[in-house]
Amino acid sequence: MLGKTFMQKTTRSFGSRAVPKQTQLFIDGQWCNSVKGETFETIDPFTEEPITQVQRASREDVDKAVLAARIAFDHGPWRRMSATDRGNLLYRLGDLVEKNAEELAYLEALDNGKPVSVAKVADLPLTWNTYKYYGGWANKITGDTIPAPGNFHAYTRREPVGVAAQIIPWNFPLLMQAWKLGPALAAGCTVVMKTAEQTPLSALKIAELIKEAGFPDGVVNILSGFGEDAGAYLSTHPDVDKVAFTGSTAVGLQIMRNSSLGGLKRVTLELGGKSANIICEDADVDMAVQQSHLGLFFNQGQCCIAGSRLFVHDKIYDEFSEKSAKFASEAKLGDSQDAATTQGPQVSKEQQDTVWGYIEKGKKEGATLLAGGEKYDGKGYFVKPTVFADVKDDMTIAKEEIFGPVMQIMKFSDYDDVIDRANRSEYGLGAGVVTKDIGRAFHLTNGLRAGTVYVNCYDVFDPTLPFGGYKNSGIGRENGPQGLDNYLETKTVIMSRPDGSLP
Repeated sequence: MLGKTFMQKTTRSFGSRAVPKQTQLFIDGQWCNSVKGETFETIDPFTEEPITQVQRASREDVDKAVLAARIAFDHGPWRRMSATDRGNLLYRLGDLVEKNAEELAYLEALDNGKPVSVAKVADLPLTWNTYKYYGGWANKITGDTIPAPGNFHAYTRREPVGVAAQIIPWNFPLLMQAWKLGPALAAGCTVVMKTAEQTPLSALKIAELIKEAGFPDGVVNILSGFGEDAGAYLSTHPDVDKVAFTGSTAVGLQIMRNSSLGGLKRVTLELGGKSANIICEDADVDMAVQQSHLGLFFNQGQCCIAGSRLFVHDKIYDEFSEKSAKFASEAKLGDSQDAATTQGPQVSKEQQDTVWGYIEKGKKEGATLLAGGEKYDGKGYFVKPTVFADVKDDMTIAKEEIFGPVMQIMKFSDYDDVIDRANRSEYGLGAGVVTKDIGRAFHLTNGLRAGTVYVNCYDVFDPTLPFGGYKNSGIGRENGPQGLDNYLETKTVIMSRPDGSLP
């Protein structure tokens, strides 16, 4: 769970900047350079300096990794291993993540820019618990016996879909890796994973732990590379049976269109969001301010479910807006590896520029700037927490996913109308409601077309809780038992029975 732990202050001081140990590709259980010998820099968002050079996967490396995964699925020991043994390997991996949590937290903060204190209390526990959760599921995947008419014995089997191509984003590298690997491995699939080019380092450390845990060669293959070549080719590869992608809606739509050109693939997508967060007239304003700031500014606003469309009842609008601006101005920007930092830099210069572009659009389109909005004076890809009031539904900042620390506060007075306004979006990943009225809470949550609705809380995540979106926010669900369905096929077996035998 995240909602409460993130709000706690951390006073522990941490050591020097992390040093990555592994930069190669992980294919068929071995570390190797890319076929072409190409590398790319990964950048520290705080110093704007290169951290290290990482091997860059090409189409040839994708071919090698997919072949390794195909052989491991079709002929290796993985599918012949008992479900209990597969689960034990996942549980062992979870233990190793927990054992190496300190190093992983530093790598995540170094590569991504998020505060290391947040990585320690949020990203890491959620990551190791996801592996352990799906380790527990491995031997509980069962079929059904069906009373078919006539002299027949019928039953179903749940079988792994095959080789899974998984492409993960840069905002929560460790956690998104676990959300993908956990259910796929519990189901008995093999995996080729392409990590985000901005944040390859923590995933490579996980590959080390996968080898240490004892997974058979070829079961998990980790490629560092770019979406336009390695990612695009992987998602269309003819020997891949299933594609799972987390990232932007634009890229998700491309994958949906292109992945099955050479044959149908199973596809699940977790995509963008522009989540409505509705603050009712009876809300405790101070609590609502904290809820909305966690819902938006967590992870520097780089969260797909961020509650970025904030609808506040007109009776408390002025008070809420004033307190929200004050709360935002108190954020401590700084080194992600400093325990006192509450907001780190954006992940990259490109992302910083994108967010700045939206801030300028907000100003030009007439929104009232209450906090932030000016350039950060210093090094690092920082964007100060920014709060806009008097935002209209047709403004660019109210419609498009910003993926940064920019809050838009809109006014409402009628609850049926605010449901319509909240649903007037191409996205449907999440939503929030703050109210003391249980009847109003039911009315709003039932009316909102979103995959997750938070009531008097926000950003509560757990491997037990299904996660995914409506509309252009995705297809399928991750986490919970529903996450397994993405990696399983159902086979129906019908056997003739001898005449006169009991059904």
